[in-house]
Amino acid sequence: VSRYVNGETNINPAMAERIRAAIAQLGYRRNLAAASIRPGQSSKMVFHPRPEDPSEPNSGFVRYAAGAFHPRHRHDFAQVWYILEGTFKIGQRSCGPGTVVFHADPHFEEDLSTETGGLMFFVQYTGPTTGKGPIYDGRFNMTARKPLSEENLDV
Repeated sequence: VSRYVNGETNINPAMAERIRAAIAQLGYRRNLAAASIRPGQSSKMVFHPRPEDPSEPNSGFVRYAAGAFHPRHRHDFAQVWYILEGTFKIGQRSCGPGTVVFHADPHFEEDLSTETGGLMFFVQYTGPTTGKGPIYDGRFNMTARKPLSEENLDV
């Protein structure tokens, strides 16, 4: 069910239809705020698209606490991660400092977990093939940039 709700397409068509029917019957609506929660993760944005400069990417630093994780999920934008500190298991790969991870558009981010905690720099940008940007409901859909005094600078 989570694979279907998260947009995976590699699902048995009969199963996908059963899930779709159950969602319709139950009136299920995805809680976007809950879906965007990432346990043990905090971010500091450096750039964020603005009406006066929509080509500016989402970019910044994300710190993961030891034991942090997020499940496999899909995006239509492209992104690059650069691991600065810590060791991460991304899908079946172990990645440490100096690793660059590129996600073309569209893509699935594999399960990510870290026992050590760590720090990444990320850049998310409009997918050249999908035309979809990194602004989506429940995450990064700010209407205005926070003043620097309100940003989390502990990342």
